[in-house]
Amino acid sequence: QVQLVESGGGLVQAGGSLRLSCVASGGTFSRYAMGWFRQAPGKEREFVAAISWSGRMTHYADSVKGRFTISRDNAKNMVDLQMNSLKPEESAVYYCAADRGQGGTAADDYDYWGQGTQVTVSS
Repeated sequence: QVQLVESGGGLVQAGGSLRLSCVASGGTFSRYAMGWFRQAPGKEREFVAAISWSGRMTHYADSVKGRFTISRDNAKNMVDLQMNSLKPEESAVYYCAADRGQGGTAADDYDYWGQGTQVTVSS
């Protein structure tokens, strides 16, 4: 059983930056692909970014390409999401997730989830 704890959310002005972190425990972190998703009120959870177990492969939603960067440190059991040039419509709860498979773009692909961290982008 893997436990995931996100941190780093908060309030930021449009155009600003935040760095989210997710720390894993209870499993062999390097065996999991990791992903970040977000969910705004009244909307479905949507894919943001994913990274392979080795860190060599990454994938992003089109809406965040060039602005967000996902990275991982297997020695620290940690995956980060650097978010730049944030937009008000990106206000949401951001979730970290672990996948025993390839780390796809569908929430159903993922086996473990954190509780989420709130990101609010003011206009």
